[in-house]
Amino acid sequence: MSVFRQAGHDVRLEWGAEGVAALGAGCAVLVVVDVLSFSTRVDLALAEGHRVRPVHWLGEDPSEGTEVPLRSPNGATLSAEAAATGAHVLTACLRNAHAVAEAALALAGDAPVGVVPCGERWGVHLRAGPGATGPLRPCVEDHLGAGAVVAALLDLGARRLSPEASLAALAWRAAEPEAGALVAGSASGRELRENGHGGLVGHAVAVGSSRVVPRLREGVYERG
Repeated sequence: MSVFRQAGHDVRLEWGAEGVAALGAGCAVLVVVDVLSFSTRVDLALAEGHRVRPVHWLGEDPSEGTEVPLRSPNGATLSAEAAATGAHVLTACLRNAHAVAEAALALAGDAPVGVVPCGERWGVHLRAGPGATGPLRPCVEDHLGAGAVVAALLDLGARRLSPEASLAALAWRAAEPEAGALVAGSASGRELRENGHGGLVGHAVAVGSSRVVPRLREGVYERG
């Protein structure tokens, strides 16, 4: 149904795999947001000169040369699913939200942009092996990351935001001064820090520190 595709809006937002399915047919660009930690890891890897192949949670790990395979139940899996819609696929985090928004508008032209916060999955944690699954858990970090992208799109001249996208942008505007503390203190941030990944959380909350634009081409993220 077109109502769930948020038809009539230039910037649209919906969560998870269902969001990809709902928005993919009507959007020229899909921006996948998985702040902790797929999108942040991709940004860091591309900044170091690597290319990243997102690997479906149930897939294998093919790679060659500077290509880094990165499996996750959220960002990597949804990147592959987004590519299957035929849309241009970018991935964004708090570090590069503005740069990705610029690229999304350029790629979309007059067509809509869809922003997809991945969320987490209940029952899927750092020690869970591929195949572990559970229902969607909307999470602080991806709501803020998606909001940062939408707010940047708005600043760059995008109009006709869906209510879902507008709410995320409003949340980001209100939370931006405390974004680092909110993300670090969230359930996802605590899980990473308690498992020895505090450095990654620190990178993730470096808002606006990167101009890297990860664009998916032939199944591999490279600098756009």
